[in-house]
Amino acid sequence: MNLSPQFDEVADADTAAALILERVGNNLVLGLPLGLGKANHLVNTLTRRALADPGINLQIITALTLTQPRLDNEFKRRLLGPAMSRLFGDYPPLDYAGMLRDGRLPANIQVSEFFLQAGQWLDVDAAQRHYIPANYTHALGYLLERGVNVVLQLVAEDPDSGDFSLGSNPDITVDLLRLRAEGRCRFLLAGQYSSRMPFMEGPARFPADRLDILLRSPEADFPLFTVPRQPVSLADYAIGLHTARLVRDGGTLQIGIGSIGDAVTRALLLRHEQPDEFARCHDRLNRPSTTGLEETGPFREGLYGVSEMFVDGFLHLAEHGILSRQVDGAVLHSGFFLDCEDFYRRLRALTPGQRQQFPMMPVSFTNEIYGDRFASEGDKRAARVRATFINSAMMVTLRGAVVADALEDGRVVSGVGGQYNFAAQAFALDDARFVITLNATRQHRGRTRSNIVWSYGHATLPWHLRDIVVTEYGVADLRGRTENEAIKALLAVCDSRFQPALLKQAVASGKIEADWQLPPACRDNLPSCIQSALGPLQDDGTLKTFPFGSAFTATEQRLLPALDHLRQHAHSRRAMAALAWQGLSGGPLTDDEEDCMVRMAGESGEGPLGRLQRLVLKAALLRTR
Repeated sequence: MNLSPQFDEVADADTAAALILERVGNNLVLGLPLGLGKANHLVNTLTRRALADPGINLQIITALTLTQPRLDNEFKRRLLGPAMSRLFGDYPPLDYAGMLRDGRLPANIQVSEFFLQAGQWLDVDAAQRHYIPANYTHALGYLLERGVNVVLQLVAEDPDSGDFSLGSNPDITVDLLRLRAEGRCRFLLAGQYSSRMPFMEGPARFPADRLDILLRSPEADFPLFTVPRQPVSLADYAIGLHTARLVRDGGTLQIGIGSIGDAVTRALLLRHEQPDEFARCHDRLNRPSTTGLEETGPFREGLYGVSEMFVDGFLHLAEHGILSRQVDGAVLHSGFFLDCEDFYRRLRALTPGQRQQFPMMPVSFTNEIYGDRFASEGDKRAARVRATFINSAMMVTLRGAVVADALEDGRVVSGVGGQYNFAAQAFALDDARFVITLNATRQHRGRTRSNIVWSYGHATLPWHLRDIVVTEYGVADLRGRTENEAIKALLAVCDSRFQPALLKQAVASGKIEADWQLPPACRDNLPSCIQSALGPLQDDGTLKTFPFGSAFTATEQRLLPALDHLRQHAHSRRAMAALAWQGLSGGPLTDDEEDCMVRMAGESGEGPLGRLQRLVLKAALLRTR
């Protein structure tokens, strides 16, 4: 491999691909950063070269390949078609993703990922076969073992200094560059310039001489992939309110992406700026303190964030003075980001001084407490005091095992990512806690199912790492508890429709005494209770469905919960018949709901919506008011 001492800047991807093949040869092991930082034009050009020439062996190792939502039915096309044009119209899809999904990848191209876009690859055999289970911090070693020889990445540039930035993804690349400088690996780094990528500081910044090739072209300067904000349900808000009491002033915080992450952020803002309103929310939920950790007052000392993912919520917390406890001048250290366009715009608008407060780090720093070249273990321990690491799950067993990445039939939903890393940190650090959040139930094929189960054939985190579990019905503190105590705590936050059967299983197993009964306060864990408690706060604007804005129009926002309701019941003939009857017998729609009917019917007013479809859509709108 011939690496140039000075990078070559080229104006088209074909020239860049020719240089890569000339210097590396025909056996390419591409390391692509997780999520946002992929150099799509460079990847696609090399993929097309390999398609045209079977003598080129192309192995792609990456994580979180981003693809647009699939509009696989007429309802989705009517709702999301215009939104997709707004959100993704100019985003260049990755060729390998489409071919992988369709089973068209030739033998000389292989794609392996260690984290999948959630739920998007369940039925794609090739993606499942080549998936690599990995903790985020172990991915570096796996790349080296497989002989990575090319890294392709989007980069930003500081025109004043001439330095570049890895922007959203220093996560593994920073450590790869260090190992290359130490002579412990050899690879070619090809950057694709992006004017949309925020220039981030910290180890993400690097001098130009680290690059070997730079593609800079207006045709290759594309919008960043956006993740639209999801509606926050009342159950999400209940989870957020419970969780916000566990975050201790002067402490350390990790939060995640999605509706529950937004709910936690909104609850923290409410606690800080309107503590009386925060207390009123909890009074309405009527769930007593159970852990001894709960705090309800404003954040006078402030919080420091250390998180593998920099989410929009952290910016809001910083802007409102909550994320203010500095460690080496930073209020947040994080490893990557992926969010909405508004978030990217706000990052690009930061002043140089403000950017210094959000340095982007390798995951070897954020996800581990072991010493590294940026901080000793002692320094990390001193910084990460009173930590609350918040993550989400699909299911939790009644004995405390966490299911977050795969199904019991072996199919991978997403990946472990950094979940184990932060659970392990919570036990290794003094006074730290690991919080798993999940909705108590889900809809599957028209039936309501419990997300707290007696057992499951797959676990992401074993039961001996059980710590805190939060559902909309309260907080279960499991750390250091006996089997008997932990099971009782989880039963108390289950949906009450499933408590009797779960209790029966626990008694049959000998884990709980036969005459034990649930406390009366836990026997009414039902969605109607959450609606009664928090519905008025949604109506008065305290708990908005989109607390931080939305890229969806008002009509789309109104349709989202209705179509989700339809999706949940589409597999049940009985449920669909009930919807049709309600649509036939139900009352009139509001003007906004009539707009939704028109949108889904198309310009003609009829379109693809037959009479039955109109009836079930009307019923779904009525049910999701």
